[in-house]
Amino acid sequence: MKGDRVEIVVDTGDGTRAYEVAATRAGRRVEVSTGRGIVEVSEVTRNGTAVRTARFMASRVVALVEHPADTPGP
Repeated sequence: MKGDRVEIVVDTGDGTRAYEVAATRAGRRVEVSTGRGIVEVSEVTRNGTAVRTARFMASRVVALVEHPADTPGP
């Protein structure tokens, strides 16, 4: 959903660095997957095509925070 975003904090050896992947258009979503020592964060269209992907070594990831879009209340 547009507005969803994932913030990734990575250890760089001499500090930390933050990255952000967000769903930039309506109908897109952000998916997180982990496997074989890799954390992958992708912005995906409705039909499952990855638009943008960020990959990080799992041993270097300090924090991974998912921020859902703010939806108006009823």
